[in-house]
Amino acid sequence: MNVGIVSDTHDNVEATERATEIFEAEGVETVIHCGDFVAPLMVPYFEDFELHGVLGNNDGDVANLQGAFDSLGGESQLHGRFADIEFDGLSFAVLHGEQLAEVEAIAAGETYDFVCYGHHHERELSAEGRTTVLNPGAHFLPQSEDDRTVAIVDTRSESVRFRSVRE
Repeated sequence: MNVGIVSDTHDNVEATERATEIFEAEGVETVIHCGDFVAPLMVPYFEDFELHGVLGNNDGDVANLQGAFDSLGGESQLHGRFADIEFDGLSFAVLHGEQLAEVEAIAAGETYDFVCYGHHHERELSAEGRTTVLNPGAHFLPQSEDDRTVAIVDTRSESVRFRSVRE
């Protein structure tokens, strides 16, 4: 199974459309969003996927974000500030990650196979013991153009690859 990981879309419709095109082309069925959708109008762009999201520091309209998730139906879920989810036997901790110390502490516990976070607008792929730490990049004010990416986790091989959302 391919799981798409995205974060910090910040109402960037063009980048979100490109991300969903990449996910579709890669056979992604489930998407994890690490927060900062910003407006509820971003959620329907993910309607072709099972969507799991967490709230970021710029997601202020929680009631309408929840309503947008509810409209997706199926297994899609807005998890609040933290998600503990599993796909194909792999465990994922998902948070927005404003405090890197929190991300590092969760990873250091080696409870999860993956710790996915956003906020810092810079992609990351590193390991903390048995745990893979993953920031998929950002679509609004990325640290560099190389950080305008999404990530895809292949649950069979437990591998991660980044794809650029730049045309």
